[in-house]
Amino acid sequence: MTTTLPSSVSKSRLSRPIRVLIVDDSLLIRTTLATMLADEKDIQVVGEASTGQEAVRMTMRLHPDVLTMDIRMPKMDGLEATRYIMRLKPTPIIVVASSVYSTDYNIAFNAIEAGALTVIEKPRGLGMQDYASVREQLVTSIRTMAGVTVVGRREAAAVSDNIGPMTAMLQALFKRMIHVVAIATSTGGPAVMKQILSSLPDDFCIPIMVVQHITPGFAQGLAEWLNSSTGLSVRIAKEGDKLAPRQVLISPADTHMLVNPGGIIHLDDSAPVRGQRPSATLMFESVAKAFGASAIGVILTGMGEDGSDGLEHLSNAGAHIIAQDEASSVVFGMPRVAIERGFVDEVLPPEGIAVRLNKLHRHMQSFLPPKPA
Repeated sequence: MTTTLPSSVSKSRLSRPIRVLIVDDSLLIRTTLATMLADEKDIQVVGEASTGQEAVRMTMRLHPDVLTMDIRMPKMDGLEATRYIMRLKPTPIIVVASSVYSTDYNIAFNAIEAGALTVIEKPRGLGMQDYASVREQLVTSIRTMAGVTVVGRREAAAVSDNIGPMTAMLQALFKRMIHVVAIATSTGGPAVMKQILSSLPDDFCIPIMVVQHITPGFAQGLAEWLNSSTGLSVRIAKEGDKLAPRQVLISPADTHMLVNPGGIIHLDDSAPVRGQRPSATLMFESVAKAFGASAIGVILTGMGEDGSDGLEHLSNAGAHIIAQDEASSVVFGMPRVAIERGFVDEVLPPEGIAVRLNKLHRHMQSFLPPKPA
């Protein structure tokens, strides 16, 4: 869900044209999407479906490399079609939705939870003002997602409160105050974020910062979608916000999010870092300067290597670093790079990350003054 993808992943890994199935109940939108792709020699539209049922049947028959999936369709909508496809023939799915209507982005993020990879803005038609930008999103997303291997949705494994031995590293971790949890993610991130946040108590006492690469126009929808699944307050960060317990601040799309030593958020529109804005690296670097060892860095599923340079600063400052494991990652890019560079202290599935954060919450409560009788 990157706003700008690194050049290393801007082309598909396939040696033949990418086979695309377009799904939308609007002939105008199907025609617009097909026209956007017509001049791309490495992309071939192999079919068009106007209903969810047609999408499922044509996926089984045509074996596309990527689907573009409408959300609102009669009889079977895009969410239900996504669920069927991910059970019967897991295939990379790009949700094409409007960022204007809450019903659309709610269904869109539910489809991502069901297995779709990303969401992009729906074009309004040929000749519209946003045609070029939407076309760029579409082409880039197709080329990128065509190289992703997807599998059916796995059920979260039951994890006991004891997710591993209490090593010397963990003993040191549980002897200090933790002032912030900084999380970075990209492709596949919304579903994992929902899983983690919904597992945290409503009074979770450690502030959370999140950089999620996402198509412009959908950051607010993501925050509202996540907010509906947790008792914490999830919202888009604003300039001058102060980190607070029971709060999750998400970086605005196309804007860097930093924090100063006083826990005050600063939003920055400087140049992208390695093609990324927001940059997880800049967030982690600012967290390292502001909180040092009193921070937790978490890197989740995502394409590319954003965040690794920042995690080096965070690790050198003494912070505890957690990476999502390969088995649960939709794209094991960002976590893999951090692990291979030696900055990671723990590798855990999402449910294990939630357990670790819950333990830290209970540990932090021991530092808090007792509630008045």
